[in-house]
Amino acid sequence: MGHRDQPTPADAGLVAHLATVPDPRDRRGVRHRLASLLSVAVCAVLAGARSLTAIGEWAADAPADVLTALGVRADPLTGIMRAPDESTVRRVLVGIDGDALDGAVGAWLAGLSPMSAPPAIEPPTPRGPWPAIAVDGKTPRGSSNQTTGPIHLLAAMHHTTTAVLGQVAVDAKRNEITAFRPLLQPLELTRTVITADALHTQREHAEFLVANRAAYLVIVKRNQPQLYRQLKALPWRAVPVGDHTRNRGHGRDEIRRLQVLTTPGLQFPHAVQALKITRRTKPIGSRRWRTVTVYAVTNLSAYQASPAHLADYLRGHWRIEALHHIRDVTYGEDASQVRTGTGPRAMASLRNLAIGILRHYGVTNTAKALRHNARDAHRPLAFLGITTP
Repeated sequence: MGHRDQPTPADAGLVAHLATVPDPRDRRGVRHRLASLLSVAVCAVLAGARSLTAIGEWAADAPADVLTALGVRADPLTGIMRAPDESTVRRVLVGIDGDALDGAVGAWLAGLSPMSAPPAIEPPTPRGPWPAIAVDGKTPRGSSNQTTGPIHLLAAMHHTTTAVLGQVAVDAKRNEITAFRPLLQPLELTRTVITADALHTQREHAEFLVANRAAYLVIVKRNQPQLYRQLKALPWRAVPVGDHTRNRGHGRDEIRRLQVLTTPGLQFPHAVQALKITRRTKPIGSRRWRTVTVYAVTNLSAYQASPAHLADYLRGHWRIEALHHIRDVTYGEDASQVRTGTGPRAMASLRNLAIGILRHYGVTNTAKALRHNARDAHRPLAFLGITTP
C-alpha cells in the first residue's frame, strides 16, 4: 500500500499536487520525497528528456540550488546534496499509480486553464460558446514487451490550451468505450462540449454527458448503421454551406465545407442538429482532388451553436492529433524503450504535462523550447513557478 507525502509550507502549485500521489516505495530507507522526485522528472522532460536514463542524467547534472528548490534533500550525515540516481527514478516511475499521477497532473493543468462557467446554467449563444474537451486514444507502439502488448491511453484534452486534463489506461481485455466515463467522471463537465470520434458515438455516452449538463459533438460512421443511413439520406442538396475554409500547407491543398441541419427525430439521444463535413484534398501542384464526407450529430441547438462555432469545435478536436504528433516526433514516444510496469504511462503523463505547460506559456515550437531549457537547468523551474534559493 503506497503512502502519500505530506505537503510542507514550502510546497506550492504543481509540487503540492504531486504530493497527493501515493509513494510506491517502502518507507524504510527513503531519502527523497516522491513529490521531489516527480518534480525532478518534470523538469528533465521540460528539458527534452526522452527516457528514464535521461531523467537520471539530468538530475545528476543539476546544480545544488536547483535540486534544493525542487525539494531534494541533502545527506543528513554529511550535508552533501546528492541527486536522486537513475535507479531511484526508475523504481518510482515503473511502480507509480498511473491513475493518481494522471489525476494530479490533470488537476494542476485544469487550474492553469480553468473551465469555469457563470453560476446560472444557461445555454451558450453565438456570442459565448462553451469551452470544449476532445476525447481520443493513443497507443505508444514502443511500450509493448514480451509478456504484454502496448498500453493504450485515452485522454481528455482542452481544445484551446491543448492541456491534457485527464488520462486513463484502457484495459487490454476491453476497449475505449468502457473507459469513456471513468475518464470524464472526475472533470467538471457542466457547460462543456465533449468532442469525440465515431467509436464514442454511443447512446450511453450521450446520456451520461447530458445528465452532467454537458453537450456533445460526435462523428457518426457505420458503427451506428441506422443513424448513419438517416444522416446520409437527409436533404443536403437544399442545405446551404454554413462554414467554408481553404488551407494550403505541408504540401497539401485542403477545402472543408460544413452544412448544418436542424431536424427532429434523429436516432440518437438528445441530438437536434446534423452535420455534414465535406473535405477535399490534393497535393499542391496536382489536379486530382480526393473527397471525403463525414457526418456528425450534436445536442447543441442552432441557437446554442452557429455553424462557425461547430466548425471551430471540429477543428479543435483535431488538435489532439497535433498533441500526439509532438509526443511521437519531438519526444520519440513510439520509439521509446520504456516498457516496464507503469513506466510507459508515467512517461506519457510527464510528456503531456510538459507540453501543456509550454502551451500555457504560449510556446509554439516545442522542440526549440526543449533545447532552450536543456542549456540551463534553472529554466524548467521558471515554467513551474519555482525560484531557486
